[in-house]
Amino acid sequence: MRAKTAEDRHLLELIDPIAESLGLAVVRVRLMGGTLRRRLQIMAERPSDNDIAVEECARLSRAVSEVFDAADPIAGEYLLEVSSPGVDRPLTRLIDFDLFDGFEARLETDRMIEGRKRFKGMLAGVDGDNVAIDLDGEDDTALIPFEWIVDAKLVLSDALLNRGAAIRAARGEPEDVADDAPTTSGAEPGRGVPQPKKTFKKTPKPTPSKTNKPKRDQA
Repeated sequence: MRAKTAEDRHLLELIDPIAESLGLAVVRVRLMGGTLRRRLQIMAERPSDNDIAVEECARLSRAVSEVFDAADPIAGEYLLEVSSPGVDRPLTRLIDFDLFDGFEARLETDRMIEGRKRFKGMLAGVDGDNVAIDLDGEDDTALIPFEWIVDAKLVLSDALLNRGAAIRAARGEPEDVADDAPTTSGAEPGRGVPQPKKTFKKTPKPTPSKTNKPKRDQA
């Protein structure tokens, strides 16, 4: 799920080693829009704490631009956007479902499971290559193969916001800091928004079976 299309997957192959060289991990790559004005969105984070600073977004943007200027993998003009995954982040890797065990999420699969493709519930970690989720209104914990999932995202909640606040407090960061608001190149950062995405944008030059197990007891 880190890449959606064949073009996304090709770009991800180029971006992954660039991010790794800067100590970052790519969460998701999406090339969006039509042929006239496209947008390349890269979500990245530090593997150590699943966060990223605006300065790190800028460094990754510059490094990707240098490689793409030479490789020219995207025809025409496009906008490059590098950001954090955000609070209600997409879940694109199997490890994400373990990391956010106990938080609410929405999932969508590529096939029907008992008459539906969309699911909502509390994440319950992973079981092998399956995502475990305590679905709303059901007594059992569902196991959904990770390879069947085409889209997954955390649901914004007080628990999720409190988690972000606790992480910032552990790092000694104040509750109201400039880097906490969405930022674009050449703009002043905003303030007062609890741990949203951090964004750095740059415009490059134009170039020619479901299974069940007993639900665990809630603490």
